[in-house]
Amino acid sequence: MSVLDGIERVIADSDLDGLMAAAVLKASKPSLEIHFSHPALIRSGSIDYLIDEKTALCDLPFHPKCGLYLDHHMTNKPTPEQEETFLARGGICHWRDTPSAARAAYDLMKTELDLSHLEEVMPIVDALDSGGVSFEDFMADGPVIRLSRSLSLKDPQHLQKVMEQFAQGESLDDILESHKDRLNQLSAERANEVEAISAATKIIDGLAICDLSNSGLRTNGYLVTALAGPEAIACCVIHGFTDGSIENPQRPALGASFYANSFRDEDNPFDLSRLATLLDESGGGHANACGCRIQPPINEPRNVEQDDIIRNLNQWLNLWSQRETKLLRN
Repeated sequence: MSVLDGIERVIADSDLDGLMAAAVLKASKPSLEIHFSHPALIRSGSIDYLIDEKTALCDLPFHPKCGLYLDHHMTNKPTPEQEETFLARGGICHWRDTPSAARAAYDLMKTELDLSHLEEVMPIVDALDSGGVSFEDFMADGPVIRLSRSLSLKDPQHLQKVMEQFAQGESLDDILESHKDRLNQLSAERANEVEAISAATKIIDGLAICDLSNSGLRTNGYLVTALAGPEAIACCVIHGFTDGSIENPQRPALGASFYANSFRDEDNPFDLSRLATLLDESGGGHANACGCRIQPPINEPRNVEQDDIIRNLNQWLNLWSQRETKLLRN
């Protein structure tokens, strides 16, 4: 009997980690229908119509109506009461404190089928999702890192193609070669990206703030902290559009992502998820990497405006200034 008995669809995050988790499940059960999503869409209820006991959720917030829950984010972990109720109605909860959700999926399914074709890429997925990439490897911008940067809800066909390739057992070299033109284009664009991010970044009290709002640009914390250097303990990346929407991957809502500077010699002692949940109850993620949406004032039910970025930043910086007492990990 397989844990996937009765599961007909998978909803996974659209980054490399979520894609690889979906690929593991798809390799185990080729008939699975795969959907890619975003944490905010789960928390907002926008895709509740897809979630029932036949659905597996991977690398996304917990939803009590799904049939299989697989994740590794601390802020997504169901409470003991939620898990008890979930298990009592027949759900399977596979939350594990692993470097990646893909690793949790790999560990879940490795006794049911041969996953040896994924052994080469799994350590890279773990490292990318847990802040374990070295400065040298990141700056080298190798093909796997570029493949991870190529994944986005803006291009669902590309997501499905890469997922199917991993699920069907293609070698990593063959997968990278098949996307050579796309990966070369990302490499060619890197210099312009570095220039734009450097211009948009300032460091305040050890927090590198990169405001890419309304620019159409998006990056992760690796590049921002690599460019900021060891002076930055962590970074805050603002992205999306003032008139954006969480339902529109081409024009996403204004949001912020927080990342620890994994290139510093010292480990990050601060729980950045407390910043992500300060103003947005649907925010969250890891202590070292998390995100949220820009919020209007709590007493003003209106659409987000440009000035809200500054207001949100001021509140995050105020909490950040008290990090030695309010953000230290338990």
